[in-house]
Amino acid sequence: MSGSDAQNHRLEDHQIADRLAALEGWVRSSDGLRISRRFAFKGFAAAVEMANLAAWLGNRRDHHPDIAFGWGYCEVTYTTHDAGGLTDRDLDAAAALNALVA
Repeated sequence: MSGSDAQNHRLEDHQIADRLAALEGWVRSSDGLRISRRFAFKGFAAAVEMANLAAWLGNRRDHHPDIAFGWGYCEVTYTTHDAGGLTDRDLDAAAALNALVA
């Protein structure tokens, strides 16, 4: 498997659980196909800024999250559609976003 193929290979449940345990704030969806983190803010402007930060990171990494935001919150969700679930790219992107907001 080449490097990019390995990045798009769907992870096993135990691999996801191990990696997710080290990612503060991220939770796995009930169907197991996505991870999400909800960021809370006081107001709308900070939520928009968080959405823009997640979008910027997605462009930079060429791995784009789903982003929902409104007054007081921004929720970022990662999955790898081509793989039909979670890959290293999703967990790496979540870790990178955590590092940016730390």
